[in-house]
Amino acid sequence: MTMRFLFPQDPGRVAVKICGITRADEAIAIVDAGAEALGINFWRGSKRFISLEEALPWLRDLAGAVPRVAVTVNADDDELRRLHDSGVIDWIQLHGDETPDRVRSLTQQGLPVFKALGVRDRSSLEAVAAYDAPTLLLDAYAPNEYGGSGATMDWALGAKAVAQWPDRQIVLAGGLTPDNVTEAIRQVRPAAVDVASGVEVSPGRKSLELVRAFIEAARSL
Repeated sequence: MTMRFLFPQDPGRVAVKICGITRADEAIAIVDAGAEALGINFWRGSKRFISLEEALPWLRDLAGAVPRVAVTVNADDDELRRLHDSGVIDWIQLHGDETPDRVRSLTQQGLPVFKALGVRDRSSLEAVAAYDAPTLLLDAYAPNEYGGSGATMDWALGAKAVAQWPDRQIVLAGGLTPDNVTEAIRQVRPAAVDVASGVEVSPGRKSLELVRAFIEAARSL
């Protein structure tokens, strides 16, 4: 099976994924602002949850514009297959407690999945090594939350992951804002950065001013 990356391989450009989008008008404006991927949270425990049925029309309208990423947490096969078969999802982000075997099984089933992991310390990177997916999202460790906490991860660990796995796309998340994303990129050199709370006025509502500032800052190096 051919391994695919979430983003085109371009070492001279850090891609930007804006996550937790819940509105059609904001999704379109964010794409127009230059984001390379959109994250839509289908986990009911999220402050940014939206149902597939509600998001379906505008996700369909965005076909081919940028990758549309379904954020899931410990979803079963039926739910993941339903998302994939909807025709409006390009990638599925596994942001729960999925094991390496679980991720491998889903990949073998032909589902376009990648794993997101909370990174607390160097031992966390040892756990990351067990996942053989070509794209990995590294988030801040938050024991009671599955992403979107606004906590910042240790960028030194992110840099170590990039150096350790040069053949993987490392997506850096966790507490990024327009004010710190340039320095985060400078230290980590990830393939992409991911932001939710750092560009919001409230959970699920984006500030387009902050989105544009974030993208501009990510492009400034």
